[in-house]
Amino acid sequence: MLRPSLRKNNQMRPVSMETAVNKSAEGSCLIKMGGTHVLCTASVDFAQPTWKRLQNKTGGWVTAEYAMLPRANGMRKTRDAIAKDHRSAEISRLIGRALRSVVDMEKLGRHTITIDCDVIQADGGTRTASVTGGFVAMAMAVKWLMDNGHLRENPIRENVAAISAGLWNGELILDLDYEEDCNAEMDANFVVAESGRFIEVQSTGEQHPFEKSQLSEIMDMAAGGVQKLIALQKQVLE
Repeated sequence: MLRPSLRKNNQMRPVSMETAVNKSAEGSCLIKMGGTHVLCTASVDFAQPTWKRLQNKTGGWVTAEYAMLPRANGMRKTRDAIAKDHRSAEISRLIGRALRSVVDMEKLGRHTITIDCDVIQADGGTRTASVTGGFVAMAMAVKWLMDNGHLRENPIRENVAAISAGLWNGELILDLDYEEDCNAEMDANFVVAESGRFIEVQSTGEQHPFEKSQLSEIMDMAAGGVQKLIALQKQVLE
């Protein structure tokens, strides 16, 4: 059965990443994956987070905050509702975990990098786009630290990106848009490092249980999609 977007099962939506879109931030990236647009900025703080200082911990930290702007969706969401959104808090933690997994905190020194991911327009896959664009913003902030003599070596071990996949009308598909996501039998998100190792797997049988073999196949599909995203990350960071 043809997907609503007429894409092949393993075909991603058009992807673009534009860097240096915020003149104030040490790193910034506007990522567009189909109809999903996310502005990612990286801000450098020349201090550890309070909890690290209090515990006499060494090294730096990377954290993230995710939010959807009021008209990212079809109906306006009030800013009060956005502030109380538990989903945003969960996604913020996911982005932070994903980015920290590829950073050597000791080499980062006593610096904190905060990644803000603001969804301008949502059409499915906002969390995965945030991880992918957030990495670009973080890499730019690290370069800024190195160029300005604050770091002696790059603390980033490898690239990381993320993509969604799922079971839709009995078929495994990559990079779900909103229409597919709403009707998926299985919905999954994968965070994968450049080495091909998986950092996070979130998979839910929305309508019925799924087979182990389906998860294995969809992980292979996601890993291939992530490598394409990482290739684009490297291209825009050159």
